[in-house]
Amino acid sequence: MGLGQQPLFEIDQDRAPARHRPPTVAAPGPAGDGPGVAVEVRTSNRRRKTATAYWDAGRVVVLLPSHLRGSERAAMVDWLVARVVARRGVRAADDESLRRRALELAARYVPNAVPASVRWVTNQHKRWGSCTAESGEIRISHHLQQVPDWVLDAVLVHELAHLIHPDHSPRFYELAERFPRHQEASSFLEGYALGLGAGAVLPTGSA
Repeated sequence: MGLGQQPLFEIDQDRAPARHRPPTVAAPGPAGDGPGVAVEVRTSNRRRKTATAYWDAGRVVVLLPSHLRGSERAAMVDWLVARVVARRGVRAADDESLRRRALELAARYVPNAVPASVRWVTNQHKRWGSCTAESGEIRISHHLQQVPDWVLDAVLVHELAHLIHPDHSPRFYELAERFPRHQEASSFLEGYALGLGAGAVLPTGSA
């Protein structure tokens, strides 16, 4: 039985109280057996064409337009949940693998950047990443667990550059834009932010 055929909890974001935290239900994996995945479906009249899903506190949150109904909605939930679960498995989205990736990128693009820690966080909805230069801590939004690898790499290089220049000066952009797809990643994230209903962007030197 597919994920979309399970009795998922749904919430209308346009009517729900701002602090409402709906319960979730466990849906089986694509094969119909094994450990379940907690799934929460949120709908909104303001969301017209885009649909997305992401990990949040151990569950998969699915964001859908309210007009999706019946089998179309079930199929969309199936596809999004399967994609997010598979993506997490491929990347092994844990803090240690993220730190190792950041160190590889630092050696290639920002040689003097030595992060003390690099970790995923779930409390960043307006920024893709943040850096505390004094402590060497880098935090990356969990929303990036499902973007292409090169987009995540661009954000990591951006935050690594902040370890050297904790501002958005020309010297900072000289480092950040050593990553060859920095501008392309910025464009990707601008559209991705609209899909999430968030305001996060990756600043660029021309912005």
